[in-house]
Formats: sequence, C-alpha cells, structure tokens
Amino acid sequence: MNKTKEKKQAIEQQDEKDNLLAEYKDHLQRLQAEFDNYRKRIEKEKEDFCQASTQELMFKLLTILDSFEIALKHIENKEDFVKGMELIYSQLYSLLEKEGLRKIDALNKKFDTAYHEVLLTEDNGEKEENTVTEELQKGYMLNNKVLRYTKVKISKGVNVHKNE
Repeated sequence: MNKTKEKKQAIEQQDEKDNLLAEYKDHLQRLQAEFDNYRKRIEKEKEDFCQASTQELMFKLLTILDSFEIALKHIENKEDFVKGMELIYSQLYSLLEKEGLRKIDALNKKFDTAYHEVLLTEDNGEKEENTVTEELQKGYMLNNKVLRYTKVKISKGVNVHKNE
C-alpha cells in the first residue's frame, strides 16, 4: 500500500508541476501579447506624431508658396520680382529659424571639425594657419545638432618655403 501511496503522491506532484508550468506559460504568453500590443501602439503614436509634425510644417510653408505664386505673376517687372524673391527668402529663413535652424558662422574662424568640412586649402600669408578664408557652402544647425557641415576653404598659413 505504501507503493501506491508513493505513486499517487508522485502523480499529484507531477500534476502540480504541470499546472504550475501551464500557469507560467500562460502568463508568459500574456506578457508577450501585451508587449507586442505596446510596441504596435508606440509605433502608431510615433507615426501619428511624425504626420502631425509634417502637416504643421507644410501648413507654415503654404504662405511662402503663396508668395512665390504672387512673385511669379509679376516676373515682367524685374525690380519688383527681385524684391519679391528677397521677401520670400526672408519669410522662409524666418520660418526655419523659428523651427530651430541656424547658420554656422565659419568665415575667419578657426577650423573646427565639429562644424566644418575642408574642401580646399590655400597659401595665405595674411591669415593664421587653419583659419577659414571662404565658405563654399553654408552649414546649419538644427537645435544644437549639426544638420549640414559648412564646406570651407582654409589657410595653410604663412608660406615658409618661398623662393628667394
């Protein structure tokens, strides 16, 4: 009778283990499903946020588009057309500044790899070595992050190897 009792206890213990394992498995599956739903919800919110940001920027750009249309209607008067283009440039730059864009000042500054990209060098006895002598393409920051590096020409400094 002892063996049957032991067998019964072993079966009951195995059933308890199986039930516990099934409970853990069910809990794990629920957690996985919740996490998957969370990930999908976050992706959807991110997509909605990007669409809303794009929509807001496009709405702001519409006034500039309207200004272009007005300017293009007056192309025959070159002076007014140029003034219109200057106004549109000003509107666009102002809008971009409000969104966090700013120019990187480089001219006559010391070359800095964090903001500048060297395209050319020149012998220039007037400028200190590695000084930006010309901006070939303007660089811009967007909220303290470089959006585009300033492409520059820098001086090599005083030419020590001049022919005498």
